Amino acid sequence: MASTKISYFGKKVYIGTDVHKETYSVTCICEGVVTKKVASVPANPAEFAQSLCHWFKGAEIYSAYEAGFSGFNLHRELEKVGIKNIVVNAASIAVAANDKVKTDLRDSKKIAEQLSASRLKAIYVPSKDEEARRTLSRTRDQVVEARATASRQIKSKLHYHGLMAKDDTRAISNRYLKGIEKLELPDEVHYSFKIFIEQWRFLTSQLLGLRKALQKQADSDEKLESVYRSVPGIGLVTSRTLANELGDLSRFKNEKALYSYTGLTPSEYSSGEKIRRGHISRQGSARIRGLLVEAAWRAIGKDVALNEAFERIAKTSGKKRAIVAIARKLIGRIRACFRTGKTYAVGTYA
Repeated sequence: MASTKISYFGKKVYIGTDVHKETYSVTCICEGVVTKKVASVPANPAEFAQSLCHWFKGAEIYSAYEAGFSGFNLHRELEKVGIKNIVVNAASIAVAANDKVKTDLRDSKKIAEQLSASRLKAIYVPSKDEEARRTLSRTRDQVVEARATASRQIKSKLHYHGLMAKDDTRAISNRYLKGIEKLELPDEVHYSFKIFIEQWRFLTSQLLGLRKALQKQADSDEKLESVYRSVPGIGLVTSRTLANELGDLSRFKNEKALYSYTGLTPSEYSSGEKIRRGHISRQGSARIRGLLVEAAWRAIGKDVALNEAFERIAKTSGKKRAIVAIARKLIGRIRACFRTGKTYAVGTYA
């Protein structure tokens, strides 16, 4: 613990925080020395921010923590009291190859050390309004997954009771479910199916409601929607997700920053004069990457220039790498649309 006799007036203090649901672990560095370590602080953002100000009166306080389940409430409380906080991607925090010990306090120390050495890069922190808009498209993702789970449970029961051929690949639909309901089954089995069938139908109705809500949101967001929807392969749901998660792409200073944010930057291994590029970095949202790749598959069927680029890359690198390259090219083209104030023009990009 730091002595209360130490004066921090005019000094810079770097705070690394490992955030959990109930507690925070904190390491504080000043002038290259760890001056305070606290293994467990109650996870109350407002109180924690005030505590930091009390511990380091008169200091210029810099802080960082990993993005995660807790969102950005802590960030906003720290900023509110004048603490210069950044939120970082967990994958961007360097870990020594021989570091086999992991504790919350050690993690907070890594963050503090790398923050003090200016080795951490902040991720974008959305406004409260942007967070609210994201909630709608993210909720849809959760409902889609819940319905997929219900579908798997129905098929599992069909297999278990010998009611489904092993090569039956039909997707669950309302018509399919009506067929199951007509089967002559023991009451117990029929009731078990009934539970999951009702779940599937309820979740399907929720998806219809969410689609209407997304359309309403799109109608009120004409600037972003007009650009994203002009892109071949992008429909309402993909457009809303990209608009809510990425916003106006002109906020990225260059394409490299955008590719890095979406995790579409190829990894690089360099030694001397040899440069070898490997798989994409995969930092950023896996959901966004997945949507962009899906959109890329659809886009190459509608945009001749993109299809030619896909075929050219696929010949030497294979289709998987080629479609990722097209996804990268596609998001770069969308950024260009935002920068020029124009919608996407099919076939005009090399």
